[in-house]
Amino acid sequence: MTTNPAERLVDLLDLEQIEVNIFRGRSPQESLQRVFGGQVAGQALVAAARTTEGDRPVHSLHAYFLRPGRPGVPIVYQVERVRDGRSFTTRRVTAVQQGRTIFNLTASFHKPEQGSFEHQLPPARKVPDPESLPTVTEEIREHLGALPEQLERMARRQPFDIRYVDRLRWTEDEVKGAEPRSAVWMRAVGPLGDDPVVHTCALTYASDMTLLDAVRIPVEPLWGPRSFDIASLDHAMWFHRPFRADEWFLYDQESPIATGGRGLARGRIYDLEGRLLVSVVQEGLFRAL
Repeated sequence: MTTNPAERLVDLLDLEQIEVNIFRGRSPQESLQRVFGGQVAGQALVAAARTTEGDRPVHSLHAYFLRPGRPGVPIVYQVERVRDGRSFTTRRVTAVQQGRTIFNLTASFHKPEQGSFEHQLPPARKVPDPESLPTVTEEIREHLGALPEQLERMARRQPFDIRYVDRLRWTEDEVKGAEPRSAVWMRAVGPLGDDPVVHTCALTYASDMTLLDAVRIPVEPLWGPRSFDIASLDHAMWFHRPFRADEWFLYDQESPIATGGRGLARGRIYDLEGRLLVSVVQEGLFRAL
């Protein structure tokens, strides 16, 4: 069994087909209360893509997290072939675990075509190069002296190198007055191969890792004991350009509002040249512990 986190991620996204339009995905036994939402979204997108001809990349997905998944229990993905048109293909995926629906996803695939015009707003701010920033593990070690055992295990299994553009805040005083914004550089910790579907699904996995940070930043430090039980409610992505998830990408995140126990976050993913690759929106549930 491989110990390379990037290879483990590729294996995690490699679903077993058990019937026409039905796939089974592994759910690793982790020390978490629920299955990581990015894993379910990435696997569901793999299932959807496996039922297409492969000549149409996904251009958008819309998903709902309905119930928490149980770590260590396989997840079955049932794909409905909603539409196969001349330019667009639509798939609906239902994720089932132990007879209960835990997740729904609708994905649309678009045959590549040459547009008659193109424009893009520039990135909102200039940020340091990723190589000049410490990894999140290095920041935590610098503050704590050593990683707690649970964090050490998680760090060894982490498939993405994450580097926060703004140094982590550790105290309530540092949090005061902070805007609900966050930005991280990310890339897979090793090569992911050359299959574009793997890169798209890997980035879908990563898109759920830090997005709700923007909601929490004005309220509490990102690391250490949490004051809230946090769960993703829904997730939407629009894929604008081809990319590789094992090359650096900037995930610029902000939260325009948090109210009624829910926080909205949106993110823009750029490459090193500042080209917009993906747009993301997510709403999360925040309940005081």
